[in-house]
Amino acid sequence: QLVESGGGLVQDGDSLRLSCAASGGTFSTYSVAWFRQTSGKEREFVAAIRWSGGNTYYADSVKARFTISRDNRKNTVYLQMNSLNPEDTAVYYCVAATVLSSYYRVWSDYDYWGRGTLVTVSS
Repeated sequence: QLVESGGGLVQDGDSLRLSCAASGGTFSTYSVAWFRQTSGKEREFVAAIRWSGGNTYYADSVKARFTISRDNRKNTVYLQMNSLNPEDTAVYYCVAATVLSSYYRVWSDYDYWGRGTLVTVSS
């Protein structure tokens, strides 16, 4: 089970850190990603991290602003979001997979999905 937290209402330019806590299974062996979705739009890949934490991947729209990291001792993955702007407003979802394939930008390539946490950035 994946549970996201940390969402909320922030101002343009602010920072926010999302957390994804896992229960059950051996979380340290799972690769994890964040997706986001705005009403009326397709789900968008945001960032991914391999189980070891040694490789990370980002969407061009968030590169240099967002950082994905993990603490396997705490069974938690984080998404640090800096320089937020209104275009970042969305429901953010945490997903996990036993194997991070070359299709890591595809929602259906994952095995587990959280329920999401809402991030709202006001201008």
